[in-house]
Amino acid sequence: MSIWTQLYENLPEVAARSGWQSIYAKFYQAWFESDRWMTYFRGLGTTLQVTVMALAIGVMLGVLVAVIRTAHDQQRVGQRNILLGIVNAVCKVYVTVIRGTPMMVQLMIMGFVIFKSSRNFTMVGALSLGINSGAYVAEIIRGGLMSLDPGQSEAGRSLGLSYLDTMRFIVIPQAFKAILPSLGNEFIVLLKDTSLISVIAGKEIVYFARAIITKTYEPMFPYLITAAMYLIMVLVFSWLQGKLERRLRQSDRR
Repeated sequence: MSIWTQLYENLPEVAARSGWQSIYAKFYQAWFESDRWMTYFRGLGTTLQVTVMALAIGVMLGVLVAVIRTAHDQQRVGQRNILLGIVNAVCKVYVTVIRGTPMMVQLMIMGFVIFKSSRNFTMVGALSLGINSGAYVAEIIRGGLMSLDPGQSEAGRSLGLSYLDTMRFIVIPQAFKAILPSLGNEFIVLLKDTSLISVIAGKEIVYFARAIITKTYEPMFPYLITAAMYLIMVLVFSWLQGKLERRLRQSDRR
């Protein structure tokens, strides 16, 4: 058998070996070389920090807007409060504008117009995400509050509780169980939306993945690694959400 025949017969094996070697070399460049894995985890820390901050802002805004709108809608005929009506109108405009415009456009307006002189675009991104999330959380909470029997709040008022105390101690705890799945989904969406703050130079995972691409000139593995990290976080938080829901269901049976 000639050397050319042997080379021809071994060509698929050689090609496959060289292909795997090329893939490993690209992965090594994207993850191991120069300890680049630390860069990804640096972005991961920022992503989690932004998510927590945006979630806190969104929940506070959402609860406030939901309580105001629910209080306005549950007013008795002939007992309308003018000030509450004005505040309710402002809340409706806020929800409509935020839900009716793209998240990326809102980020650009916040980063390049309102806070154009700021250098901490990561915090600007967290604020933008929180304001955006607040509109959706408000509608989720409002739907849960309106779904409860009005007799619950009337019973609290008959016991001498103020409106805020009735909402705090009676209505909101019961509504929380009903809206937990929707709130969990909003949290997951918020977590994934943190990737958008890279458009205003927010330093999260995607930002650092792009920085690595400029050094390796190979976009596949940095983006695949970024996607895998987001997927793992979503799976972990989905598991925690499911565990919390099961515990709440068990407490209802007792």
